[in-house]
Amino acid sequence: MSSAAPTDEIGEPTPLLAPRDGLPAVVTSQPALAAAAAAFAAGTGPVAVDAERASGYRYGQRAYLVQLRRRGAGSTIVDPVACPDLGELGAAIADVEWVLHAAGQDLPCLAEIGMAPRELFDTELAGRLLGYQRVGLGTIVEAVLGYRLEKGHSAVDWSTRPLPEPWLRYAALDVELLIELRDSLEVQLRATGKLDWAKQEFDAIASAPAPAPRREPWRRTSGIHRVRRARQLAVVRELWETRDRIAQQRDLSPGRVLSDAAIIEAAMQLPATKAKLAALPAFMARGPRRELDEWHNAIATAIDLPDDALPDPSPAVEGPPPARSWPDRDPVAAERLTALRAAVAAIADEHGLPTENLLAPDTVRRLAWEPPDDLSVESINGFLSGYGARPWQREQTAKVLAKALVRHRTKESTS
Repeated sequence: MSSAAPTDEIGEPTPLLAPRDGLPAVVTSQPALAAAAAAFAAGTGPVAVDAERASGYRYGQRAYLVQLRRRGAGSTIVDPVACPDLGELGAAIADVEWVLHAAGQDLPCLAEIGMAPRELFDTELAGRLLGYQRVGLGTIVEAVLGYRLEKGHSAVDWSTRPLPEPWLRYAALDVELLIELRDSLEVQLRATGKLDWAKQEFDAIASAPAPAPRREPWRRTSGIHRVRRARQLAVVRELWETRDRIAQQRDLSPGRVLSDAAIIEAAMQLPATKAKLAALPAFMARGPRRELDEWHNAIATAIDLPDDALPDPSPAVEGPPPARSWPDRDPVAAERLTALRAAVAAIADEHGLPTENLLAPDTVRRLAWEPPDDLSVESINGFLSGYGARPWQREQTAKVLAKALVRHRTKESTS
């Protein structure tokens, strides 16, 4: 099996600034959607699928545009705002392999509108398994196919209506070459002995259940590590929840309603009056001032909470603690983690792929923190399986990890 990373031998890329068959009309009606579904059902081979969201502008992760391409059907662009239920189209291609780039980003919003694949090929993940250093769509298309895509509209507000023609051209190009890219990457995966690995990964993505809602999502506020006291954490929680409610009501990205930095500043300062809140630098802008009464009420609520209603500054965390704390909390486990990480890195380097794609870092941490008493290969294989490691990952790592753990235990018992 080759371990060398792919190299670009194509030379100067060819610019591709517009779809080769012209820009398709946007589907905005049920009759047009039915016609598109019939065309794609009659097409051949896999279908390229992509979606555009407006997460930096609107609340949530809904799809604002869906692009598809299939041999025999050409390209289609669908407006889910005008056609919110794409179940008919999804059913037409349900039994076809879908080709997506970074599938995990698009599958949730596609499922919301009635589209879910049974089989898929993820070109970004294929690139990672093949050892490409940069796996963005434009970069990997250029490296593999020799075309340079127009990528100037990746961060626009896709909820805009009507969508400008340059944005639509950009969106259509996202699926223009996906099938050719898929075919080229499949050849490389087969040549390197990684095709079965990739299929196992793709199957895991396609069959993965929807993620469960996060417990206490407000704890993910950027900068919260600076907030130490329970009363201050209560302010973070109340402001976060107030912001989320307002953002949902106004259909705006929460960060456009109130920044994380403003939430943390208010929590650190604990302004007791609306005037003191308004004097904070992060609340002087027009946006935060629009809801100043709401922010003040949220802070007042947090300040008035009884002690037994305050959030825990150190909530129980499922799984091992952060690895940075291990040298102080459990030096033996820290040494185990170093040994296991080195073992995984060596295998990943041998096969020319990122360590996180060989074995999830969280799984390695769990194994290092609390390894089973039985360090046989079968036991370690079972441990890895319990945390979702695919057969190919276990085949590559279980034996090596078992040996590393046995060596470490022997060293520990003789020291």
